[in-house]
Amino acid sequence: MLRVVLDSNVVISGLLNPAGTPGRIVAAWREAKFRLVLSEFLLEEIAGALAGPKLQPLVGWTPEEIARFALELRALSDVVEPAELDLEYPRDPDDVPVLATLIASGADLIVTGDADLLALRGKYAIETPAEFLRRL
Repeated sequence: MLRVVLDSNVVISGLLNPAGTPGRIVAAWREAKFRLVLSEFLLEEIAGALAGPKLQPLVGWTPEEIARFALELRALSDVVEPAELDLEYPRDPDDVPVLATLIASGADLIVTGDADLLALRGKYAIETPAEFLRRL
């Protein structure tokens, strides 16, 4: 089964717009069409963003619902905690943990809408959400 690192922007966009491309990817994960790979960093980033003042009103979830979703992510994913890796750093240092998750886990690819990560496609297996949805 394909093992995929979903960047937090894909998960969050999917929750905000279930009918859109990221939403269809989140639905495919829930239907076990691929195995999700995350790190502690990504889990915390997703839960923190969902609970934050900008997104919480849009999602409309209570803190308990956000905690439950974070538990679902953890339970239905391969969660890795990558060690420091010697890798080519992206333009945005916040993207390093995403690349480290890919490398440490041996996942097949990263799916992201982040332009800084997409700029590294020649060195790492990275696809846009639209490309990945076509693959599914």
